[in-house]
Amino acid sequence: MEENLRTHHKTFIDQLKKERKSHSTILAYGKDVEQFIEFAEQKQQNIPSKVTETVVDAFAHDLREKRYTEKSIVRKLNSVKAFFSFLQDQKVLVHNPVTNVKKPKIENGAPRVLTKIEYRALRDACRSDRRVSAIVEVLLQTGMRISELAALKMLDLDLSKKVVTLQDPESKISRTVPLNNAAVNALEEYLSIRPKTREKTVFITKTCKPFLVRNIRAAIDRYFKIAGIQGAKVNDLRHTFIVEQLSAGTPLLYISQIVGHKRITTTEKYLQLIGNNFDTSSVRIEEL
Repeated sequence: MEENLRTHHKTFIDQLKKERKSHSTILAYGKDVEQFIEFAEQKQQNIPSKVTETVVDAFAHDLREKRYTEKSIVRKLNSVKAFFSFLQDQKVLVHNPVTNVKKPKIENGAPRVLTKIEYRALRDACRSDRRVSAIVEVLLQTGMRISELAALKMLDLDLSKKVVTLQDPESKISRTVPLNNAAVNALEEYLSIRPKTREKTVFITKTCKPFLVRNIRAAIDRYFKIAGIQGAKVNDLRHTFIVEQLSAGTPLLYISQIVGHKRITTTEKYLQLIGNNFDTSSVRIEEL
């Protein structure tokens, strides 16, 4: 009897560990492939020989419908392709169903930055939802990545000192990010109604499970729609933070360190969005 995709998924992860792949790579591949397996199971294609190019195409279409970025879709397809290449190496498959699937083209356009009217409208739209309101405020006021926010643990927060500690899963290097009053107040509001549980993750579901990245993205997308904000994505809150801080004169190097850019040149690319008003007179984080 042919083993199912989930069994092969575990073997695939074990192989990545044997090859000493980084923790972040294993985590990303694991989640991407698991997401595909869940989709394939819904289509009754839960064993390798049953998976077709059609279901892979349908998976990519489903991701697009859920408003994943083109970059994220390409990454997920590459993860799934690597999984099936592994199955080919193991003589489980002859043909990789991802090989001929057309991937979206990634356009490296300018980052989308929300206007003050837009991010205030987003705040108003989700104000009655204290969990999402806190998520939006933290992303907007710190510039952290959505993956970092989803992974936040209660021990990472120090609201008395107004800081949060984030750790790069690959380098294991930690960075301390300041929390302004808006972020602290939003977090305190959420924590006051957060279910009592032993779960260490800060943002959780009503059943006390971690609030996953895809669910966070879906929730914020819903409030973008309610607020009437078109063409915006969750990552645009991070872009907005960076541009607003540069516009306020916060030093480039300081911002680069706060948002966790590995190269300062990544932060420098945002300078083109603020015109000629760049100043380095302030070291504080501006409250949006």
